[in-house]
Amino acid sequence: MSRSVFETSIAKVQGFTGHAATDTLAVEEPLEIQLGYGPPADRKVKSISVTMRTPGYDFELAAGFLMTEGVIHDPADIERLGYAAEGMDESPEEESETTILPYQPRRNIVRVDLAPNVQVQIAHIERNFYTTSSCGICGKASLLALRSVCPPRVRNDFSMSAELLYTLPSQLRDAQTIFNNTGGLHGVGLFNSNGELMSMHEDVGRHNAVDKLLGSEFLIDHVPLRNTLLLLSGRASFELLQKALMGGVSMVAAVGAPSSLAVQVARQFDITLVGFLREDHFNIYHGAEHITGCESASREEHQ
Repeated sequence: MSRSVFETSIAKVQGFTGHAATDTLAVEEPLEIQLGYGPPADRKVKSISVTMRTPGYDFELAAGFLMTEGVIHDPADIERLGYAAEGMDESPEEESETTILPYQPRRNIVRVDLAPNVQVQIAHIERNFYTTSSCGICGKASLLALRSVCPPRVRNDFSMSAELLYTLPSQLRDAQTIFNNTGGLHGVGLFNSNGELMSMHEDVGRHNAVDKLLGSEFLIDHVPLRNTLLLLSGRASFELLQKALMGGVSMVAAVGAPSSLAVQVARQFDITLVGFLREDHFNIYHGAEHITGCESASREEHQ
């Protein structure tokens, strides 16, 4: 946790009286993801993304980003994974370190070296990184681009009871240790059909938290995650539904609101989507038949 939090002196005001105090903040630092590709005799390295993130689980974040963008499809596509600033000469055992490491500012560049046989089209990658909010493409183009790279879909047979759904937000909050210390992080959790929390990650960026979670599952070859629910501590955007789709997730629930394009993704790719999930209410935007115990819920969704 030492890389993820930072203590600072503040003036704390209660009413009209102030006093000196110490506050714990979530760390936010840039992470550059570099991609190494091509045959050994003609190896190329290119920086493909810079994101503001909470340090920790950087390798999972990089792997999750590349997987959800359709650059890699199998853990075997990755030949080496490490911090570029420390060189790529370390042993695989040292490079596979995935726990939160002692704070070291130079560890802000992750290099992912792909196996020589992995084909990479950089022009295609740059043209289709549609998850950035500044990409300027319309919703229809976003959906078409997503359809061209998403893995094959199978019938969605994942269901969960409304009773279990109501318990998920509190389970996620209880597991968010850094959020409990700082109040400044997004959390995402992966649940099975019994409502059991299987994995959880936090980050200052909600997309980074999802990449860390999906990347950790990808690296241990658990993707596609067909029999799982992804819980988001905030809103559900197109970007997060895209990542859930690439990870094979069958149901997404969000404490906040979904966007219009997120709902379109859910309906086109048959991902059950729940929004405004609180202690005693939620909205179903797609897949009402997959939520049991609330039989009066409408089976019809407006297009």
